[in-house]
Amino acid sequence: MKLLHFTIAISLALTTIPAQADDIRFGDNKSEWANDQECDDRRFYGTGMANELDNADTGRDANDCRKLFNAGKIKLWIEGEAKAATQCSKIDFGDDKSEYAKDDECDDARFEGRGMSSVVVTEDVGHDAADCKASCQNGLIFLRNY
Repeated sequence: MKLLHFTIAISLALTTIPAQADDIRFGDNKSEWANDQECDDRRFYGTGMANELDNADTGRDANDCRKLFNAGKIKLWIEGEAKAATQCSKIDFGDDKSEYAKDDECDDARFEGRGMSSVVVTEDVGHDAADCKASCQNGLIFLRNY
């Protein structure tokens, strides 16, 4: 019986609880793109995101990101959840037509992680196949929208 209670307790502890706005440090509004009605912070994903995302804007677009998060248009990207949802063998990585293809960094905005370029734009979606496929297979990137 103790084992059953222990197993249930562990299962409950490992259950992902969706992030609440009060739990997130949105940062400040020092981004050049702050207050433009789009979230420019790469920690998030969803329909309210900007078309170009730069690591320099992380934590620098608080008003936009908080508003969109509270409206349910964006979610906090959580690497563990993304990793569990990403099946590299089932992803169509596209082609290598991006001007930044084959530079050992994934430039495809569908992904996030340590194998990513510091700046990504939606125009490169599906156009950096070799880099993104290798990074995915090596566990360096995962899907943003999982």
